Amino acid sequence: MMTLVPDLDKIKQEHAALFSAQSRYLRRLAIVALAIAVYYLLFFLYFGIPWARAAQGMEQLGHYFVRMFIWQDVANWPFAYYFSQIGITLAIVFSGTLTASLLALPLSFFAARNVMHEPALRPVALVVRRLLDILRGIDMAIWGLIFVRAVGMGPLAGALAIIMQDVGLLGKLYAEGHEAVERSPSRGLGAVGANSLQKHRFGIFTQSFPSFLALSLYQIESNTRSAAVLGFVGAGGVGLVYAENMRLWNWDVVTFITLVLVVVVMTMDVISSRLRKRYITGKPVPLWQPQSVD
Repeated sequence: MMTLVPDLDKIKQEHAALFSAQSRYLRRLAIVALAIAVYYLLFFLYFGIPWARAAQGMEQLGHYFVRMFIWQDVANWPFAYYFSQIGITLAIVFSGTLTASLLALPLSFFAARNVMHEPALRPVALVVRRLLDILRGIDMAIWGLIFVRAVGMGPLAGALAIIMQDVGLLGKLYAEGHEAVERSPSRGLGAVGANSLQKHRFGIFTQSFPSFLALSLYQIESNTRSAAVLGFVGAGGVGLVYAENMRLWNWDVVTFITLVLVVVVMTMDVISSRLRKRYITGKPVPLWQPQSVD
């Protein structure tokens, strides 16, 4: 039995453009890979660490890990204080993220180009977008330092720091969600006489609501992790416990607090996934059927 072996040279001649594009792609990929390799080489040569210092650092890291996973005198730990600080952190996160979501939602409509599409309204969208850039361009820890100076140490400074950064971040993401929707529903609503508010409510927000809900829930999880840093700058919460125990070399307590926060984030992920399934996927609604008359 004869087997047909394709002639590679003949195929290359018939599809010269395809093979030429493939060659250009491989060359560009090789150039990018080489540039990345050269960058890392120059980076480590310029900022490199001597091998002796690297070995000493690895030894110290191993020592820290041993202290983190060997818990001592657990019975005398102030668990009530630890969990109260975790509760304060969650209160800061929920109040800050919820307030930021409520503030960012109306701002996102002013920043969306498909909403502010009129020539007279485009400067408004530009100004709002730059405002959102400024808010999210400043790190949460910097906002925390600012509000600690302004309102004093405590949870209020932490909540305000989360609000300022999340308004900028969520406002931009919400606006991009509004811009990604189909425009046909808004046009249909306009054709039947709907005003601008009704078109934005039922034509845009109805479609962007899944991304609004998903982003808000994710930001709650993200802020739960990030809010721990706020305690280092005096903005309240579990970060203060981290700072105290790191200063005292109580790495076993640090590990315990970290594990509790991981469990909290996992629990919030389960809850958020159920909310997304409930309010994004929804449940089938049975159609109305008239009762048969005997």
